[in-house]
Amino acid sequence: MSAVSVDPEKPPVREDERAPAADVPAPNNPTVRRIGILVGAIAVIALLIWGISYFLYARTHQSTDDARIDASTTTVTSKIAERVGSIAVDTDQRVQRGQLLVRLDDFDERSRMTQAQAALTAQRAQATAGQANVELTQQTVAAQSQEGLGGVSQAQSGVSGAQANVSAAQGNVDVAAAGLIQAQAAVPAAQQARDRANADLRRTQSLVSTGDLPRQQLDAARASAAAADSQYQQALAAVSGAANRESAARAQAEGASSGIGAAQGSLQTAQGKFAEASAPGRVAASQAQANAAYAGVASLQAQLQLAKDQLAETRIVSPVDGYVGEKNVEVGQTVAPGTTLMTIIPSKNIFITANYKETQIGDMHPGQPVDIKVDAYKGVKFHGHVIAINPASQSTYSLIPAQNATGNFIKVTQRIPVKIAVDSPPSNMPLRPGMSVETSVKVR
Repeated sequence: MSAVSVDPEKPPVREDERAPAADVPAPNNPTVRRIGILVGAIAVIALLIWGISYFLYARTHQSTDDARIDASTTTVTSKIAERVGSIAVDTDQRVQRGQLLVRLDDFDERSRMTQAQAALTAQRAQATAGQANVELTQQTVAAQSQEGLGGVSQAQSGVSGAQANVSAAQGNVDVAAAGLIQAQAAVPAAQQARDRANADLRRTQSLVSTGDLPRQQLDAARASAAAADSQYQQALAAVSGAANRESAARAQAEGASSGIGAAQGSLQTAQGKFAEASAPGRVAASQAQANAAYAGVASLQAQLQLAKDQLAETRIVSPVDGYVGEKNVEVGQTVAPGTTLMTIIPSKNIFITANYKETQIGDMHPGQPVDIKVDAYKGVKFHGHVIAINPASQSTYSLIPAQNATGNFIKVTQRIPVKIAVDSPPSNMPLRPGMSVETSVKVR
C-alpha cells in the first residue's frame, strides 16, 4: 500500500478524472550500455586482482586473530618492614626509571644509621689506640731487651772478675802457705842454734867457775846464747805471721769463691730479665688486641653499610620506564618485606603473544617478518618479527591438562604461543598490554 500526500487547499482528484499515462519506451542508448559493460569489467578485474593478491598473500603468510599485546610487568615490592609515609604517583601515571614511587617512614632507619656511625667512630679510635700500644710495646721491649743485654754483659764481667779474684786469692794462699812452710822450716835450725848457744853458755860458765876460762868468754857465751834465743823467737814469730797470712789468704779465697756465686746469681737474674724483656709474647698479645679492634671496625662498617642500605630502601623508585598499572598500598599502611606496592607496565619491551594453530607453525621460525593490525588503530599496519616459538602448547600449561582415558578420542587442534616483537611502534599510538591484534607471519 502506497502513501499519498494530500494538499489540504485543493480538493482530491478522483481516479477516473486522472489523465492516462502515456507508455514511454525505455531508452536504448549504446553509450550507456558501453559504460555499464566497462564498469562491470573493471569490477571483475579488480575482484580478480584482489583474489589473486589474497591467494598469493595467504600462500606466503600464516595469520591469526588469537593474539594480544603482552609485556613483562614489573612488581614493585618493599624490602623492609615499615609504615608508608607518602605515595608520589597514582594509577595510570607515566613514570621514568629511578623516579620516586613510595617513601617509607625512615625515622628508625636514620636512628640506626646514626648509632652505627657513632659505634664505628669509637671502634676506630680504639683500634688506633691499640695500634699505638703495639708500637709502644715494641719500643719498650726493644729498650728493655737492650738494657737486659747490658745487664747480662755486666753480670758476665762480674763473674769473670770474681773468677779472677778467686785465682788471685788462691795464688796468695799458695804464697802464704809457702811462706809458712819456709818459716816453719827455719824454727828447728833456730832452736838448735839456741840449744847449742845455751849449752856453750853452761859449759863456759862451768869452766869460768873453775878458772879454766877467762870471764870475758862467759860474757861472749852469754851474748851468743841471747842472740840465738832472739833468732829462735824471731823464727817462731815468723811462723805465726806466715800462719796468719795463710789464714787471711784462705779467707780471701773463700770470699772470692762466694763472689763467684753471687756473680753467677746476678748473671742468671740478668739473663732472666733479658729473656722476659725480649719475649715475643708481649708484642704478640698487644698485636692480637689491636687486630681484634680492627676486626670490630670491619664488623661495624658492615653494620653501618646495612643501616645505609635499609635507609635507602625507604625510598622506593621505579625500576623501569612505564606506567603505573595498579596501586596496592595507601599512606599509613604498614608493609612487610615482599609486600607488593604497585605494578609497573613497561613502556618498552612490548611484545605480542599470538596463538597459532599447530598446523600453521611448520614453516615458522624466529626472525621471520610479521604484519600486525591492532584493533584499536583501524587502517594502521605495524611491522614486527618472530622472537620465539613456545616449546609447548597452551593446554600443556593448564592446571588440569586434558587426558583422554575413556577410549573416545576427539582430535582438537592445539594452539602454540608465538612471541612477536613490534619494530619501532609509533610513539603517538601506544600499544597497551591486553589489546587485541591480528598477526600475519611471512613464512615463505
